[in-house]
Amino acid sequence: MPSQSALYAIADIRAVEQTCLATLSEGTLMQRAGKAAAECALGLLPNASSRVLAVAGPGNNGGDVIEAARLLAEHGLDVTLWLCADRSSLPADAARMLENARSSPLNIVETPSALPDNMEGWNLVIDGLFGIGLTRPLKGLYGTLAEWINALSCPVLALDVPSGLDADTGAIVGEDGIAIRASHTITFIADKPGLHTLHGRDYAGHVHVASLDIDTNLFPPACAHLNSVSAFSAFLKKRPHNSHKGSFGDVIVAGGAPGMAGAPILAARAAAKCGAGRVYAAFIGDPPAYDSAQPELMCRAAPSMDFSTGAVVAGPGMGTSREAHDVLAAILHASSPLVLDADALNLIAAEPGLQARLAELTAPTVMTPHPLEAARLLQSSTADVQSDRLHSARALAQRFHAVVILKGSGSVIARPDGEAAINTTGNPALATAGTGDVLAGICGALLAQGFPAWQAALAATWLHGHAADTLVQQGIGPIGLTASELIPAVRTLLNQLTEAHAGNHIPH
Repeated sequence: MPSQSALYAIADIRAVEQTCLATLSEGTLMQRAGKAAAECALGLLPNASSRVLAVAGPGNNGGDVIEAARLLAEHGLDVTLWLCADRSSLPADAARMLENARSSPLNIVETPSALPDNMEGWNLVIDGLFGIGLTRPLKGLYGTLAEWINALSCPVLALDVPSGLDADTGAIVGEDGIAIRASHTITFIADKPGLHTLHGRDYAGHVHVASLDIDTNLFPPACAHLNSVSAFSAFLKKRPHNSHKGSFGDVIVAGGAPGMAGAPILAARAAAKCGAGRVYAAFIGDPPAYDSAQPELMCRAAPSMDFSTGAVVAGPGMGTSREAHDVLAAILHASSPLVLDADALNLIAAEPGLQARLAELTAPTVMTPHPLEAARLLQSSTADVQSDRLHSARALAQRFHAVVILKGSGSVIARPDGEAAINTTGNPALATAGTGDVLAGICGALLAQGFPAWQAALAATWLHGHAADTLVQQGIGPIGLTASELIPAVRTLLNQLTEAHAGNHIPH
């Protein structure tokens, strides 16, 4: 089995599958998938008298669920199979599974014409309508059935991918399509990126990977990985006793146009609490005398700053005025470790000269766009960016020679050589103003402390999301969680991880 973090595109999964089919006896992979699905289903059922509804579509995914339903029925469960396909058109392996199932206690309903009257009579629904090959939106019976399943209160187990969800991108197939919202997904052969970004986390639920005992030598390199602590843990260093503030670098946060002073303050507070030795908040507008809640921050006028003396976070609350443009140009010519966020990205998107200068930088550079900012940089639309988040993040990284964090559900981190990761932490509590400023400040602090851009982006995104997860577990959010509440939680987590790494125990 590939590493637990590896993600594979549909085309790669298909190639592995075809290689296996050439060497295995007929039906072997489908039997393995059905067995793995049945075992997963048993873990979701309350007792031996549970009622299960399995829905089978016209392809091999239907064969997988037929086999799983047969095994569950033979285990003594009350299982009904809806065959939502013409049995004469089933693939050969699926047809064999159906014939085997006829001799089991399974209740088979072929081509049902109406939905069941009782919506609450099931303990589990298994979705085997469509797998990774779906290219058209769910319509007719399939669309109606998806709506019906989504209205149920019981757990839903999707096989391979929730029907209607694109396994590569996490998009719902078709402009007016629908997907089945699963509480759990058992995905076969290897994990897929679409289960973890865009709509993936809402529709796939808890994802379990069943390798089907396929030889790991058959797999090509993964198209991406899931972000985890192990990806950046080598840079979590305990501080030597013989340290001073200069040991941990300076961060300069540049932004704060009139009326937007809070954004750089949030970023600067995050940088200070994530370990930077000194933090400056540099304002496009008039700087405050000091931050009363964080008096350690040094407030300055941005036009008079020397941006070559530390890691720079440019953009929070910066605005798009001529003054902001000139400050950003000075930052890009300072060649310092750099985080570009918010209006810095909008200014770059609007001016080819700034774009050219950014692409020339050799210092570590991280860009943190949300989808609209990414669309402006790519001269496309938000819908285009979201339709393939992995591709969009890679395109930005390659165009600007920077590490990119494309924010959103399942944030995508990409670097210029095409390496990409999907973040696994975070929740809707982060959908509030200022959380992006906090993320930028964390990135800046890690760059100042010597993290390479790639590991700084991975670590900052993971920490930012996990802090939100921790707060929600404590009852603080997701509704009403504010960006400033994240900052002490990130500090606590960063210290815990650093201590754990020093003891050779890395939590995931």
